[in-house]
Amino acid sequence: MKKTAVMGFGNPVRSDDAIGIYVIEELQKTKDQFEEVTFFDMGTSAFEVLFNLQGHERIIIVDAVINTGEKPGALYKVPAREVMGQIVDDPMVFLHSLKWDQALSYAKKIMGDSFPDDISVFLIAVDNTRLELELSDEVKVAGDKAVQHILDELKENTRVTS
Repeated sequence: MKKTAVMGFGNPVRSDDAIGIYVIEELQKTKDQFEEVTFFDMGTSAFEVLFNLQGHERIIIVDAVINTGEKPGALYKVPAREVMGQIVDDPMVFLHSLKWDQALSYAKKIMGDSFPDDISVFLIAVDNTRLELELSDEVKVAGDKAVQHILDELKENTRVTS
């Protein structure tokens, strides 16, 4: 059984960009079922990834993706290696503009051999990132699908408590 970090990213006041946070909120309702799973509402704080990953062997990430050419609500599951940013050795990296894919690259460099290689990413297509608190219906439906996919994976790969 692998200790798993499930991380949701997004801006809670930017409508559909908050889908990663919504997914984490829904998954947290099941946290008592899983002994080895930690749920993180990362908001827009990607750099904290470096610290939250310590001791985890598996990572699942949920985030919004814009400009995909697909209708809002399209759900993608992609291997992290397909979306992880290249490590840039910049000692003056501006932490507030760092995206989670870049943060993962830095985490890999810092953690070395202890960096998990079991990483999956769920991306949900969005086009509404206006200053609003509500998710659109189609994106919320995709978020619910992501929740179910993640729960299925967790049940397959972790010990479930009764």
